[in-house]
Amino acid sequence: MTKTIKVALAGAGAFGIKHLDGIKNIDGVEVVSLISRDLEKTREVAAKYGISHVSTDLADSLALKEVDAVILCTPTQMHAEQSIACMKAGKHVQVEIPLADTLKGAQEVVALQKQTGLVAMCGHTRRFNPSHQYVHNKIKAGEFNIQQMDVQTYFFRRSNMNALGQPRSWTDHLLWHHAAHTVDLFAYQCGSPIVKANAIQGPIHPGLGIAMDMSIQLKAANGAICTLSLSFNNDGPLGTFFRYIGDSATYLARYDDLFNGKEEKIDVSQVDVSMNGIELQDREFFAAIREGREPNASVAKVLPCYQVLHDLEQQLS
Repeated sequence: MTKTIKVALAGAGAFGIKHLDGIKNIDGVEVVSLISRDLEKTREVAAKYGISHVSTDLADSLALKEVDAVILCTPTQMHAEQSIACMKAGKHVQVEIPLADTLKGAQEVVALQKQTGLVAMCGHTRRFNPSHQYVHNKIKAGEFNIQQMDVQTYFFRRSNMNALGQPRSWTDHLLWHHAAHTVDLFAYQCGSPIVKANAIQGPIHPGLGIAMDMSIQLKAANGAICTLSLSFNNDGPLGTFFRYIGDSATYLARYDDLFNGKEEKIDVSQVDVSMNGIELQDREFFAAIREGREPNASVAKVLPCYQVLHDLEQQLS
């Protein structure tokens, strides 16, 4: 495919805008349709980014013949169903993490992708962040092997707010969203499947109905281990912080910055064409469409993560 790839983007919230900002830097791609539940807000965002078609219904955009691909930045509970709708309409699809909030939903998406042959990818952004790519390249070169990962995912979110501090129409989830990043990254970086997983959780929030604190242990087939702490109760610092402990070095990844164990900063600016993980994720999606290949973070490649999340959920129930 050499023509311009025409994209519909569903979800004009915090993450949808991150994708729109990233796509501005990618040649040969045009967002032609924007879908979100608040029509007035959708029109405002569309005007800012020069998007001609707006709707509150994904089906309206899927009916547009010129749309080649869809990016879904919608509530977690809609991801599997909407991914399936996109592929049934003949559109390539990238869905933001998580692929689904049940193993069954994830499996159904993967089954339809195999049936249609369309590009279907999930937004496991950590595979694309330059800091984690740097570590991955060291592993691939045989210069570093993970012995242990220690990961902290911390937010202060005791009410239902998004990354922009706006009220959410849905409830986020530590296990099915935030743990998915690290569960997938650990197996990806180790190049080895997860063979053991344990989890415990704290009290259920009386209003939100979810656990606000969680602890997860993972072990890969090659012997590497991972400890993941997650909280919606932590009043700073916020974000996800990774410590890679290996056989030849220690690396600390904080957002897009990488440090060694002595807190000396490592330059990762030349690892890829951008420092923006969302942009790099989108570049991979569009390249896979053009080249007719399976992308990194394809729905099939990330499916093992959702099996682990399912197994952990059984422990917690």
